[in-house]
Amino acid sequence: MLRQNLWKVILSAVVLLWAVVSLLPLKDQPFGDYVKAEASAKSAQFATVMTKVSDRIKSGKASSVYVALKQIGKEEKLDLSQFFPQVRLEESLKNVEKRNSILLDELLRRSKGRLQLGLDLKGGVAFTLEMDPAAAGGSDQARQEKLKKAIEIIETRINSLGVTEPIVRPVGATRIEVQLPGASTRENPEITSALQKPARLDFKLVHPYARPPQDAPPGYEVMTLEQEGRNGETQVTELYVKQIPEMGGNSVAESMATMDEFGRFKIHLTFTKEGSQRFADVTREIAELTTELKRRSGNPDARAQLAIVLDGKLYSAPGVEREIIGGSAEISGQFSQREAMSLASALNNPLDTPLQVKEQYEVGASLADDAVASGWKAALIGTAAVCAFMVTFYTTGGIVAVISLAVNIVIILGTMASIGATMTLPGLAGIVLTIGMAVDANILIFERMREELAEGKNLVSSNRGGFLKALTTILDAHFVQLIICGIMIWLGTGPIKGFGVTLLIGVVSTLFSVLITGHLLMELLIESSALKKLVMFRMLKDLSVDFVKWGKPAAIGSIALVVVSFGYVVYKGDAIYGIDFAGGDQVTASFTQKIDAAQIRALAKTLNTGEIVPTYVNDLGTGKEQLKIETAYGKSSAFFEALQKAYPNAGLTKLGETKIGATIGSEIKWNAIKAIGASMIVILIYIAFRFEFGFGIGAMAATLHDILMNIGIFVLFGHQFSAPMVAAILCVAGYSINETVVVFDRIREELKLNPSGALKDVINNAIRKVFARTIMTATTTFLAALSLWVFAGGGALHDIAFTFLVGIVTSTFSAIFIAAQIFYWWHKGDRKHVEAHQDIAPKYEWAGSSRASE
Repeated sequence: MLRQNLWKVILSAVVLLWAVVSLLPLKDQPFGDYVKAEASAKSAQFATVMTKVSDRIKSGKASSVYVALKQIGKEEKLDLSQFFPQVRLEESLKNVEKRNSILLDELLRRSKGRLQLGLDLKGGVAFTLEMDPAAAGGSDQARQEKLKKAIEIIETRINSLGVTEPIVRPVGATRIEVQLPGASTRENPEITSALQKPARLDFKLVHPYARPPQDAPPGYEVMTLEQEGRNGETQVTELYVKQIPEMGGNSVAESMATMDEFGRFKIHLTFTKEGSQRFADVTREIAELTTELKRRSGNPDARAQLAIVLDGKLYSAPGVEREIIGGSAEISGQFSQREAMSLASALNNPLDTPLQVKEQYEVGASLADDAVASGWKAALIGTAAVCAFMVTFYTTGGIVAVISLAVNIVIILGTMASIGATMTLPGLAGIVLTIGMAVDANILIFERMREELAEGKNLVSSNRGGFLKALTTILDAHFVQLIICGIMIWLGTGPIKGFGVTLLIGVVSTLFSVLITGHLLMELLIESSALKKLVMFRMLKDLSVDFVKWGKPAAIGSIALVVVSFGYVVYKGDAIYGIDFAGGDQVTASFTQKIDAAQIRALAKTLNTGEIVPTYVNDLGTGKEQLKIETAYGKSSAFFEALQKAYPNAGLTKLGETKIGATIGSEIKWNAIKAIGASMIVILIYIAFRFEFGFGIGAMAATLHDILMNIGIFVLFGHQFSAPMVAAILCVAGYSINETVVVFDRIREELKLNPSGALKDVINNAIRKVFARTIMTATTTFLAALSLWVFAGGGALHDIAFTFLVGIVTSTFSAIFIAAQIFYWWHKGDRKHVEAHQDIAPKYEWAGSSRASE
């Protein structure tokens, strides 16, 4: 028995070990403490270096240990890698400054906790960029278009830097605010410069004869070229470069950071069709100058040069001996990996209008400490409630489900850490919902085992038969969820995309933990005779309800509720959108006594102010802490005055007030609509392929019903849409299809087991057999969502939990009274009509999916 399952044992152990290792270290370590602990060579010399670091920070010459070490390495030409022999660098990399940059970046990465937290849980860094008023001149509409374009470019650049779930939004008429979770410009100042670079690329002619200190020829300017020597030293050369470029960066189709055989980073450029022709023309003309230069100088190695200038800096000036027709070029220089990547991204996304940094500050967590604590508490309570439910009703089987659930959670967190995904509170809510849905697979297996045992089969046969019969349903339901997650990642951005990644990981992890680890444990317990009897209790007995009969009035009532609630959505108009979608006002204030963010939220709730976002920030220029409060348009002044009256001893003084734009633009809203539409089409196609077209119509209608019902009830109860809510509604769509597939799979099985029964009887029998299981599954998921709603307090997490609660109820209802009824209506209540269309369904089936075990 163990030999047969050895591969499962090894695979489960390896995956679990990998997940645990991927999570370590669990928390960020102070960079100074980390480098002291990791410096394993030349301890006395490194202690001297760290003393200098401390002196620099105290004197204000450096803002952090990272920056101070970089400065010391550059000024003293000190190779810091000698203190860290365990960090391997390319032997051919001789440039000390570049070696230190790569080393410090790697040490910084290793010092961070592997599972990064988002802005709501941990905070990060933020800065405000402003367009040059002169460059942004013109009408207000023209400025708005330039600002919108700049925001799109910055979002693209941030994505290339690997920062997940950032916030980028307009502030006022000419400013852009950028918030990056977990980042620090004190340790990574390149982040700021990478985002504000105009990325103007020019190819310019170097004067073939004149060199400084000669007088500059007319139309030329002196530029400095820094190159790495053979031993890593920096060589400085001055050249006269033509002021008017031969061609510009608009000829570049693609830019990519690459590495040569010596470990040096460079930027590879690919030209457009027109750019390729222009580059060939330019290099041909310079090649002719090379021929003339050789003739006049008598030097066969002489070359005329083409300068590559980016944002006014000369990066390289390669010699040109012949026409280059390959349509590509390279920029070489002393780049670190991050610099090369940011430059390549900037070249791919050039800014038309220069941006200047006006404010730079560290952002505290957007949620108060008590809100974060209550969020984690709610997650733990929800998980405990699900576990207690499973153990109560399935005893030993429930314990196995809990163990597989623990494996599931570890794999989810480990995978998120390994791919650099950011954990936000909405993401945590997604994991809690995944936990509720994960036990659904176990319930499917256990309920099938109950049926096998009721037929008089022994425990070994019941375990095998129950697993095989549930396998089809589990795979179908989770595969559709995978597709929906893929659509969220494909069409979504920011929190929508992050939510999709979290759920996708959860779906895959659930399949592994249940079908591999959980099934392995049950087989070991049962086939070793350690478990001789499986005790299972029931919430409900079998019902004799005519579901088809009640389907029509239930569907009519439900559709009426959808129409009324969605009509209210239309009536409310733009009022349904929160700050993420609609933007709002932002007040900046100083204070003498800090007010807890939870108290600010409580006051807003008392005054019925609506959505507010209080955040404490530290200005990196002055070091002073400030309070920023975001509200809906027109509510900031009144609320701030109320806050001053409520806390007179806090010394609140308004420093400024401005309008902030939406973090969710029209493009993202349109993408969300496309994501829902694409999900509907995918559901129809997949269910039609796996089952039959009538099933596909029923599944699509039920899912659409649940989405519209959720939106309507959400607004009807006074909630406003935020960015995570879009992802939550798409998540409900995944849950809805999961419930529908379970019912449809049983109907398909009943059609084969009962070949002479009327379609109405077949549908009723199928629903009766899965009704208890459906209620059990809904209960476990409802418990998980209810804990979030009760214990997580207000804010986005409360709204998400509310959506889940409504979604669980509507999905359970629609699977029974909408999806099955539409399938019945589609086939006109005639079984022969179903059989006439079975040619659409596939000719294969999963083993044991519709046959009783022998």
